[in-house]
Amino acid sequence: MEKLYRSPYEAYPFLCDGPEDLRCDFELMTDEMSSRIGLLRATVADEGLREELLWLCELVYHMNPALRTPLRVTVGERDRLLAASERLRAQAGDRCRRFVLCQGCAAACQAHLLRVRGKQLVRLLYRHVHQGHEVDPLLLDLANLLSGYFFYLALKLNADAGVAEVDFISRNY
Repeated sequence: MEKLYRSPYEAYPFLCDGPEDLRCDFELMTDEMSSRIGLLRATVADEGLREELLWLCELVYHMNPALRTPLRVTVGERDRLLAASERLRAQAGDRCRRFVLCQGCAAACQAHLLRVRGKQLVRLLYRHVHQGHEVDPLLLDLANLLSGYFFYLALKLNADAGVAEVDFISRNY
């Protein structure tokens, strides 16, 4: 392989990592997720939810280096995320028992994008494990919980905005 050119203006020192090294991809995904949480927060008026989203923004950034360094997120923080998810699920009621289209108010649509990003984090973590690396189970729990949290939040945001969920009826199932 020809010597890799490294720009003196490189935006992040790990961008040139080999394609099989998923650590930088994880870091970029968590960076994007935290940024999208901030964007969602900008559209939310409820001060309690704004504070929770700010906490989540910080939590995701604490997850960011976890494939290079020890995970610095606690079980207590996981439990707080679980409790927040369960609270939102209870508030969603019957809405969360259906397969719905990703639509509605702008904030709910942003929450749906964050839900998908959480799933992508989980998938990348499993790919990292399949490559023979260890991943702290707590990190997998957090990524999965983030996906669920943002699904329930999307349902709540639509309910608060008076937007009805639209059922998805699969042609395959």
